[in-house]
Amino acid sequence: MTRQLGIDTGGTYTDAVIVDTAKQMIAKCKSLTTPFDLTEGIEQALDGLGGVNLQAIGLVALSTTLSTNSVVEGRGSPVGVILAGYKPQQVKQSGLQEILEDRMISIIDGGHGATGEELVPLDEARLEKLIAGYQDKVSAFAVSSIFSIRNPEHEIRIREKIYAISGKPVACGHELSNSLGAPRRALTTAMNARMLLYIQELIDSVERILGRKSIRAPLMIVKGDGSLVNAQIARKYPVSTVLSGPAASVIGACALSGRKDAIVVDMGGTTTDICVVSKGRPDLCHDGARIGDWRPMVEAIRVISIGLGGDSELRFKAGMEISERRIVPISLLAYQYPQVLDKLYSQYRTGPTPRNNKFALQLQMNRILIDNLDPAEKEVWESLGQGPVELDYLASTDRMRLRALARLERLGLVVYSGFTPSDATHVLGMSQHWNREAAIIGAKIWARQMRHLYGFGNWADDDAVTPSQQVFDTVTQKISQKLIEAGLHQLEKLSETQTGKLTNVLADIILNPQFQGSGKPLFELSFSRNHSVIAVGGPAKDYFPDVSRRLGVSLELPEHGEVANAVGAALGAVVQTSQINVTQPEFGVFYLFHKGQPMRFSSLQEAVNIAESMAREEAENLAIAAGADGIETSIEYDANHIKHDLDGELFVSTTVTAIATGHPKAVQIDGSSVRPGK
Repeated sequence: MTRQLGIDTGGTYTDAVIVDTAKQMIAKCKSLTTPFDLTEGIEQALDGLGGVNLQAIGLVALSTTLSTNSVVEGRGSPVGVILAGYKPQQVKQSGLQEILEDRMISIIDGGHGATGEELVPLDEARLEKLIAGYQDKVSAFAVSSIFSIRNPEHEIRIREKIYAISGKPVACGHELSNSLGAPRRALTTAMNARMLLYIQELIDSVERILGRKSIRAPLMIVKGDGSLVNAQIARKYPVSTVLSGPAASVIGACALSGRKDAIVVDMGGTTTDICVVSKGRPDLCHDGARIGDWRPMVEAIRVISIGLGGDSELRFKAGMEISERRIVPISLLAYQYPQVLDKLYSQYRTGPTPRNNKFALQLQMNRILIDNLDPAEKEVWESLGQGPVELDYLASTDRMRLRALARLERLGLVVYSGFTPSDATHVLGMSQHWNREAAIIGAKIWARQMRHLYGFGNWADDDAVTPSQQVFDTVTQKISQKLIEAGLHQLEKLSETQTGKLTNVLADIILNPQFQGSGKPLFELSFSRNHSVIAVGGPAKDYFPDVSRRLGVSLELPEHGEVANAVGAALGAVVQTSQINVTQPEFGVFYLFHKGQPMRFSSLQEAVNIAESMAREEAENLAIAAGADGIETSIEYDANHIKHDLDGELFVSTTVTAIATGHPKAVQIDGSSVRPGK
């Protein structure tokens, strides 16, 4: 019987599991993620699987929250964005200026019209100057051209120029989405380019470890819709792995619980992800998944992903706020570096400062960023190689180095420590895996900061428990609100703004049930009794019993739920789609648009038949390239008609979608291929 190895690399932990084709758990292990060198944490997770024969593995599948975390936290590798034919207003609408410096975004002449005709010739002279200016400052390029989904000619020419001049990887908009909407496509392309280095390093790390362990099985990656692709495809389109971790957790949670109808909630170190599953299938979001404040054009499970996890930063902003930024819990820092405990006690003996509890550590090795540091920043970066640096110490000895350190943190090269929800559960005795003494002193320091620096809280001096309980209550309140919001999103009847406002009203009614009027309230609100909450992830057992009580919803904490992501990765299938659009821009003329020069027809049926044939062939070829076997293909149509006063019902457009599904190829010990489950 073939065994599958599932690996999940998250912001805090890397999980590894081995399951058989009957979905039985053979072995599991959790190991701390080592972001500066991912191979270390992955190897520790595999070593923790015990005496299992790793050479007998027939398939390796990897899920990750690194892509999702980079979007939520606004981090990524430096990229140059080249936009052909865009207007400044479209750039502003895209949100690119919120994640990139203006100097890294350039508009050049070019672009096509709605029927694929060239509007303006591509300005190749300026293009060459831009590439030469960017090439030493970026790790990748993002390219998007107006109406490239109608004719990608300019994007392809720009990509060829970039390869010829710089050799750097390129993300093109027409390869990532078939949907109209140039601003969102530009943002999606930039996000893809920013993730290229992250995902490539992760895949490289896993492949090195598999080689060391003599594991000959193919490596598959979980996409945001829960399906699998091989490593080669994931390297090229890393944005497709956004929500990879949440998608894997949904598959894993359903497999571990046996539930067909549920609200799956995965709480990790950086994010909490909520997905509604009905009849055994999670809803898919075809027009772009919502991740934090962003909505890239990526087909993925319909999930609410919020920057709230066990390692979220707690800060003051008109009250106590749980930030979307992940930091290193002070209890974890002391667990890994016991020498910081004495420094924490020293901080507590002196007056409070905004830098208390804050130590800096190296986070990632990004050669492009490091090569562009100034001498002071490089000196600070190199000093961090010796271990964590106390910000209070730098503030009193070398303010210039402190400013350099702040820039390293903004660049994503450095991460700070601080007091987090994970520390609060250590203080309250719910968690014991890190350094509880550090959590207690960290809680006292944080509470004093909040009281004396920001005027928030009235906790007694030397009290760690009460402020920790307030942190815990705030986290469960926020999760409860997001579960209410997920229920409203499922209805698809309200805009996001309307949903947000109604969520606040319903949360107040459900979570604060004290009725102020006379008599009894005329109505009550409750969750569907058909949907239980299945809570998975490391912190789930701490927080979700209280969430269940607040909402009056049944709760299931499945066995092995702490490694549900890795289980889901091991149980995935390969699914590839191809979409082709046919439109009628003028009466009796039909255009077929798909990754090349538009095709013109006088017959709608002929255009649709050719579109179906092309889509089927492409989807099946993509599935084969993604590592599928035993492929089955289905065709779906989405037609758009309008009613005309004189001509009656008129055809406007149709989208032909081919969906190719197959099993990932696995290998037997003797090297022969076999489908999982066979």
